[in-house]
This record gives sequence, structure tokens and C-alpha cells, in this order.
Amino acid sequence: MEIREIADKKIWEEFLVTCERKTFLQSFAWGEFHKSLGNKIWRFGIYENGGLVAVALTVLIISKRGSFLLVPHGPVGVESSSSYQVIKLLLEKLKELAKSEKADFIRICPIWERTPENQKLFKDLNFRVAPLHYHPESSWKLDITPAEEQLLGEMRKSTRYLIKQAQNNKDVEIVKSTDVKDLELFYQLHTPVAKIQKFVPFSLGYLKKEFEAFLQDNNISLYFAKYKGQPIATAFEIFWSGIGFYHHAALLPEFHKIPVSVLLQWEAIKEAKSRGCHTYDFWGYADPVKYPKHPYAGPTLFKMGFGGYVDEYLKTQDYIISQKYWINYIIEVIRKYKRGL
Repeated sequence: MEIREIADKKIWEEFLVTCERKTFLQSFAWGEFHKSLGNKIWRFGIYENGGLVAVALTVLIISKRGSFLLVPHGPVGVESSSSYQVIKLLLEKLKELAKSEKADFIRICPIWERTPENQKLFKDLNFRVAPLHYHPESSWKLDITPAEEQLLGEMRKSTRYLIKQAQNNKDVEIVKSTDVKDLELFYQLHTPVAKIQKFVPFSLGYLKKEFEAFLQDNNISLYFAKYKGQPIATAFEIFWSGIGFYHHAALLPEFHKIPVSVLLQWEAIKEAKSRGCHTYDFWGYADPVKYPKHPYAGPTLFKMGFGGYVDEYLKTQDYIISQKYWINYIIEVIRKYKRGL
């Protein structure tokens, strides 16, 4: 088994098409997005007997509280008896890289299933569970291969009713856009919602770079819901490698009684189907019964109305390189408490 960098986009993307467990955070475009932000990236391929068995996009995140190497929702590959060897080989490479780049720790956000076996694998390699997740550790997903009529039939009754109600409302209109200029409108809708929900929104510049990275392959769309001509809700959707992703969204709170969000989602799901996607990933899940005060609890109830299932990934894993890690650890513990996570 060996590890080497991959520069060919075709090799990278064609391998990922064959993988079941994945998100766009390991896409070639996500690497290009990080490069546009000024971050260093490496695209590692793990080979066994000459064949590619796993890939791991790695990003150097530079921060005053501690710089680190990040593997977002990776490595991606076939979970098998060789999983331990894949992580061990990757870890050795990342330790070398951390030393040369003066990183204080390694953070892997595994896309692997949350099982005792996988948890033990990381523990045996001296990883520790991170104090705060960097990317979602669980997601609500929907198999969208059935016909539209069946998907509607399997939704929560109230969700199905609200979709039909919005469709019959002449004052409601759903508009799709791939014009980067429309991100300014998205940002105008997203910013006040972020303040109300007490989270720091991504900057307009960040969103533009992300949008442009996926627009290169026509893998992204903006959706706007209008009520009496006024934009009141929006969604930022990525369509990649057979999966549609509900990545960013906002609804002006004063219009929460107007059922535009469900119709907007339904239109995005239908587009994912038309693009040949087999899965719709609603992005981010928290059990609303166990954790009713979690920031994801309300959005999760909304997502569950469309039917589907929860997919839980392994918890984010940290490997300590220097004692500066503990500065970051303390800061993240405090942030976790403040956010109610």
C-alpha cells in the first residue's frame, strides 16, 4: 500500500463516483475553492496493488489559536479490512506534512459509519475525539430514486399539504439562478437570519468563491422564493457525484407562516432527480427529541417532513502534534458550550 498525490481531476472524480459514502467536501471543486481562499491543499490517493482504494483531500488551516491539517469528510473509499492500513498510512504522511508546515494538530472528519469498530480504529492510532465538530457529523438523507408521486406519498402529511398549498398560491413564486451576482440577494436574506439564530455567517466573498468553484461544472444553483414579488427565502444547492446537497438556506422570520420553504425544497429535490442524482442530502442533523435545544433541532424537524433517514458519521478525530493544541481545545470547548451543542 502506498500514498501519492493526484493532480488529475478526471482520476479524482471518476474514483469518487464509485464511492457510496461521500460529500462534496472531498470533491475536486472543494479543493479549488480552498486554493481560491489562499489555503494550501494536497490531494492524496491511497493505492493498493496498483489500484486506487481511497482519496483524502487535505487542507492547511492557519489560525492564531493553532494551525492544523484538515481532512474534511474523508478519507473516502471502500470501508474494508484494509481501513486500518489506509488511516495508518495517511496519518504517517500527515505527520510528516504537519512537521514541514508547522501545524499543531491533524483533524480528520471521517465520512465512515459510526461503529464501535471504526471508533476503535482511530483510538488505536492515538486519535482523540475533537471538542467541536468542524463539519456535520450526521446528516438527514433521502433516497430520491422513486417517482415523484411516491416521494410525495412518503412525506409527512403536513409537509405534502404545505407543498400543494404553496403550489396553489398565486402569490408564491420559485426562481432558480446560476448568476453569481444573485449571491448579493442571497446574502441579504441570509445575514439577518444568522443574527437571529446567533451564528457567524460566511462572508459574501467566501460564498462567491464557493459558488464559482462549483459553477465551473454547472454543479450549483441558487433558489429564491418570492411572495407577492418580494424574495423571502433562499437556498444554496450543490449537485455533485449523484447527490444533491442542501448547503445554505434562509427564510425571513416574519414570513414563517408562508409555506415557501417546503416548495423551494421540493423544487430542488426535483432538480436533483432531473440531474440523475440518487440521494438528496439535507446536511446537518440533530435528534429533536434527545436534543430539543440543539441549533439543528428545528431545521431537522423540517427536513424529516420529507421522509428519509439519518446517517451518522464517526465523530471528528484529532491527532496532537504540539502542545499548542490545548489552546485550541479550550477555545472550542467554550464555543461548544456557548452554541448549545
